[in-house]
Amino acid sequence: MTVAGGTAPYDAGVAGPAVVLPSAVELSPRAEIWLRFRDNRLAVLGLVAIALLVLAALFAPLLTPYDPAAIDPANARQPPSAAHWFGTDQVGRDVYTRVVYGTRVSLRVGIFSVGIATLIGVTAGAVAGYYRGAVDAAVMRATDVLLAFPYILAAIAIISVFGPGERTVILVLGLLGWLAIARVLRSSVLQVTSLEYVTAARALGASGPRILLRHVLPNAIQPVIVYATLFVGSAILAEAALSFLGLGIQEPTPAWGLMVNQGRRFLATSPHLLFFPGAAIFVIVTAFVFVGDGLRDALDPRLQ
Repeated sequence: MTVAGGTAPYDAGVAGPAVVLPSAVELSPRAEIWLRFRDNRLAVLGLVAIALLVLAALFAPLLTPYDPAAIDPANARQPPSAAHWFGTDQVGRDVYTRVVYGTRVSLRVGIFSVGIATLIGVTAGAVAGYYRGAVDAAVMRATDVLLAFPYILAAIAIISVFGPGERTVILVLGLLGWLAIARVLRSSVLQVTSLEYVTAARALGASGPRILLRHVLPNAIQPVIVYATLFVGSAILAEAALSFLGLGIQEPTPAWGLMVNQGRRFLATSPHLLFFPGAAIFVIVTAFVFVGDGLRDALDPRLQ
C-alpha cells in the first residue's frame, strides 16, 4: 500500500516513514480582516461607491465642461437633456456640475470634522478609561452636560461667533461630535486595561503613558474606527441639514444641502433641482453606513 501523493510503502504493523501533511496557510490579521470585509457584499458596494465619489471629487474639472458658478438666466430651470444631464437650476447653472463639485465639499466636511472629533474623543476617552477615578468622573460629567445641550443651539452659537461657511461647519461638527467617540473608547479601554498583559506591563515598571499608547490604545481603537466611519456619513448629513437651514455652506459654493433648500421651492415644476442633490446625499451616506457595518463585522469575528 502506498501513501497518496508519495511512494513510501506503508504497513499497518510496521512503523513506516512519517508523513507530513501540508498545514493550512496562515494569514496575517490584516488579511483576515480584509477577507471578512470582502465577504460582505454591501460593504464592498459601499467601498466602491465611496471610491467613485472620491475620484469624481478629484477629477471634477475633467468630468464636466461647465463652471459650477457660471450663471445663465436664459437657460434657467431647464429639464435634464443631452447638454445638461441633470438640468439647470433657478439661475441657469448646470446641476450635474454643481453635484460633482459638491462632492468635494461633502467629503472635506465629513473627513475633517471626523478627524477633529476623533482626535478630541480618543484623547478624552483614553485618559478617562485608563486613569479612572476623578479624571474619569470629570470627563464623563463634561460629556453628559454637553450631550444635554441642544445640538442646533450649540451650532447657532458657534456660527454666530465665527460666521457661516465651510470651516465653521467643520468646527461645529468636530467640537460636537467627539462626545460619543469618547464614550465608546472609554468603554473599550476599561475592558482592555483589565487584561493580564496590561497588568504584566505595569509589574515590569512600564509608565502609564507608555502602557496606554503602546499596549492599550492599539487594542481598544477598533470600535472607534467603526464609529468614525459611520460618523463621516452622519457629518455629511448634518452639513446638509445646516446648509438647508442657511447656517452652513453659503452661495456660490456648490453644497448639496444648499441645493436641496433652493430646489424645494420649485418641487412642483422642476423636481430635478431637489432630486439629484438629494440622491447624492442618500448615496454617500448609505455608502459610509455599509462600509461601517462591514468594518464592524470584519474587526469583530465573534459577530460572524
